[in-house]
Amino acid sequence: MKTILLIESGQGHLPNTSEVLELASYQVLQAGNGVLGVELAIQSSPDLILCDILVPELDGFGVLHILKKNPLTERIPFIFMSEKDKKGDFRKGMSAGADDYLIKPFDDTNFLQAVEMQLKKIELQQAEAAKNLHPATDFPQETKGLGELQVLLADKYRTIDYAKKQVLFWEGELPTCLYYIISGKIKVFKTDPAGNEYITHICSQGDYIGYSNLLEGTTYSTSAEAMEDSLVCTIRKEDFLFLLYHNHDVANQFIKMLSTDVVHQETRMMNLAYHSVRKRVAEALLLFQSKYHPEGIQSREMVISREDLSNLVGASKETVIRVLSDFKEEGLIKTTKNSITVLNFTKLLHLKN
Repeated sequence: MKTILLIESGQGHLPNTSEVLELASYQVLQAGNGVLGVELAIQSSPDLILCDILVPELDGFGVLHILKKNPLTERIPFIFMSEKDKKGDFRKGMSAGADDYLIKPFDDTNFLQAVEMQLKKIELQQAEAAKNLHPATDFPQETKGLGELQVLLADKYRTIDYAKKQVLFWEGELPTCLYYIISGKIKVFKTDPAGNEYITHICSQGDYIGYSNLLEGTTYSTSAEAMEDSLVCTIRKEDFLFLLYHNHDVANQFIKMLSTDVVHQETRMMNLAYHSVRKRVAEALLLFQSKYHPEGIQSREMVISREDLSNLVGASKETVIRVLSDFKEEGLIKTTKNSITVLNFTKLLHLKN
């Protein structure tokens, strides 16, 4: 039995909307306001959503916007209902991603035909996806997060050896796959019109790269380059999206990762605005330490170019070298031409905080 989520306030609307759906053998979930509607949509993953534009707390446009941004609900067919035939509302609703727009009062037969058409459309899409994505159909339907997924990906998908300084993708390119790092380190960076780099992330074993643009359906907002010889697993875009749509555990994990990314970027912006260069260099060294030696072992060298370090800190290479020289004199680090070794983790951490 197909499940339909009906979001309407119940005031001034036709009282038999849900009754008509139930008589047509649909299971109906009802929400009296937009906030509850969003919560029910995420919790229950209905086959179709019918939403009135004028609902309390969060209007229909807000509901649609939130659900289309969530990988768990973005593919659920969405039909707007309205008692007013406004061209502006219709254009706004369809531009936002609605699949249909019904004007009340509507004929029961036409209403059910609209519902059936959207349900058939999604069935055809899913059937086509299942037919074309043979690898994805082998994914487990239940997984306890990303641990099992990582093992599966390593066994299932081809791996690519990236040499040091080899580019995985460039800013502005269309994403074709998800990258999973098996070994090595990858820097993710943005470039300004003058060619200056700013490193946004340092990724290492167990990290995923490029998922935010895959989920948004946009071109890459950053570039990625190997900082050392790296082994990377590539997962086709279609398989990744298929997996997200069919596996809630994995989808939830990537949602958490997206949220963490947002917090990370906000923190980086605050640090750039208010922290001294000395403090930012300490933060960068501790970040590299966590990536090179996640087991927590100190006093091991890290091969870091001064250019990469300055691009992560957001300061000139000359300034960063001067700060490193100060740290060396203070006994915090040891340096060679190409490497840095943290000697006093505690003091660096105190300086960072």
